[in-house]
Amino acid sequence: MTMEENEIAEKIQELVVRHRDLDMAIEALIESGKSDVIQIQRLKKQKLFLRDRISRLENDMLPDIIA
Repeated sequence: MTMEENEIAEKIQELVVRHRDLDMAIEALIESGKSDVIQIQRLKKQKLFLRDRISRLENDMLPDIIA
């Protein structure tokens, strides 16, 4: 694995952890009964943004296939 690929893999891992943390925060807000709908929507948007970023980085790690 090259240094660039290693950096991308580390970034992906960091984003996965942040994504999981947001998921747990959303779940905790919903279970608490004091859920602020706007706050939950913001957290879900952040979670979606992270998911998209993870996907893009994973695609960057795949080698280009010349057809």
